[in-house]
Amino acid sequence: MSKYTKADIIRLIEEEDVEFVRLQFTDMFGMFKNVAVTSSQIEKALNNECMFDGSSIDGFVRIEESDMYLCPDLDTFAIFPWRPQQGKVARLVCNIYRPNGVPFEGDPRYVLKKELEKAREMGYEFNVGPECEFFLYHTDDDGMPTTITHEKAGYFDMGPIDLGENARRDMVLTLEDMGFEIEASHHEMAPAQHEIDFKYAPAVETADNIMTFKLVVKTIAKRHGLHATFMPKPKHGECGSGMHINMSLSKNGKNIFYDASDELGLSQEAYYFIGGLMKHVKGMTAITNPLVNSYKRFVPGYEAPVNIAWSAVNRSPLIRIPDTRGEGTRIELRSPDPAANPYLALAVCLAAGLDGIKNKISPIASISQNLFEMSKREKKAASIETLPCNLLDAVRELEKDEFIMNVLGEHLAENYIRAKKAEWNNYTCQVTNWELDQYLYKI
Repeated sequence: MSKYTKADIIRLIEEEDVEFVRLQFTDMFGMFKNVAVTSSQIEKALNNECMFDGSSIDGFVRIEESDMYLCPDLDTFAIFPWRPQQGKVARLVCNIYRPNGVPFEGDPRYVLKKELEKAREMGYEFNVGPECEFFLYHTDDDGMPTTITHEKAGYFDMGPIDLGENARRDMVLTLEDMGFEIEASHHEMAPAQHEIDFKYAPAVETADNIMTFKLVVKTIAKRHGLHATFMPKPKHGECGSGMHINMSLSKNGKNIFYDASDELGLSQEAYYFIGGLMKHVKGMTAITNPLVNSYKRFVPGYEAPVNIAWSAVNRSPLIRIPDTRGEGTRIELRSPDPAANPYLALAVCLAAGLDGIKNKISPIASISQNLFEMSKREKKAASIETLPCNLLDAVRELEKDEFIMNVLGEHLAENYIRAKKAEWNNYTCQVTNWELDQYLYKI
């Protein structure tokens, strides 16, 4: 059942003295975009009559077919707590439509909704809980971001060692003002690294929440004179930031991943879902880890999971089954990072898992050993492969996986792959400080 009607939103805008409404959407790279309208235009916006130039957004449409329509999801209406209390600012997350009333196939939100409809046809609902990590750094005298921090805190440290504690607290309070249920927040392993976890929700709502979460974290950090970054690996020699994705399927209100009669408490559907993820994870990696920098996180010694294996007892494999059973039974994919477009990341995860269920794909045996300490020979004997080691390899794996390509759709897949190959080519042409330090004086 919908939370708001058009009449509800018009009434709230009047009662709360909202002057501006941001009509937000997400591009294929996972960047928030928006068109702001004044309250006088809200009826036009709610009637799906607000247009924008789609050719101005990378990967959307050509200039010959540029008119696109913003169609607000009424249930996403929220007022920004950090804006002025007079003439407030609110937002609505939008779906993108073509002028003929057809959903735009390059809209990441549409790609996720399309996969959710397939799940519903099988009788399933898809719930997701993310674990989002980020860094808080100083800015320079011009307000530009740096990677400088005076902090030396580690896992679960508290103030005064944790110098970001006050900023993180304000982020949590702001998120709660916007309707989030925050389950935990804490300092992470690296200096200046933090994590805030919010409650699981249906997949589209979770993806919307991830986008809102990033906006809130960056906004509140700036108010504290800091820069928040979701860059996966901003500093050499420190742990990178991940975005673990916890997933469950329900049918008729019950978690289908749980089976009390199984040794591990997992149902056959759960095993098949794991099998599907493991089959397609190489092809998914260009989506779940979308930057050149993402692969700087996939290095030995920093806990990032690169081995395609699963376990119910340790955290070293790619896929972990947390201890909770019953309605809390879930599958945790540990490779994604917070640079990922959440709509596309959840879409490929769901599609891969459902492919496992449909085709009864059994995973390799569960791993109880610490994979970080296993030799290459031991991993080979256990049929354990690894994720792509750089963005180009990941894009090539995506191109080889016709199933994941079909999930993205021809339009989005073609534009995404072209953009990522260009990103890789641009990166490989750069002359880095490391090269200068290594070669300039001795060659």
